[in-house]
Amino acid sequence: MTEEVSTLYANLLGETARIGWAEIMPFFAKGQVLWVAPSLDLVAVAEAIAEDRGQEVAAWMQAGQLQRLSDEQASSWSENDPNNLWAVVLSPWVLVQAREASAQQ
Repeated sequence: MTEEVSTLYANLLGETARIGWAEIMPFFAKGQVLWVAPSLDLVAVAEAIAEDRGQEVAAWMQAGQLQRLSDEQASSWSENDPNNLWAVVLSPWVLVQAREASAQQ
């Protein structure tokens, strides 16, 4: 891979971390949690939002790959408290992604 990583991407990557449901819950209550599909690069999505790349963000939203965290998903996470959640804060949003088991290492 010869593509250069942008400074913004590198900064967001450095701020991305594993997180528990208890830490996400207050932001969910405020409507500030965006769910990112596992098929997308969490940091690339945050970068697109930060850079106001509206067409790209809208396409993900239309495809159901980026959306506000649903009540159903929140309820499931509240009951199961998964250990594979990753998040990056892009104020006022918290972008959250459940990573596939094979991607956790």
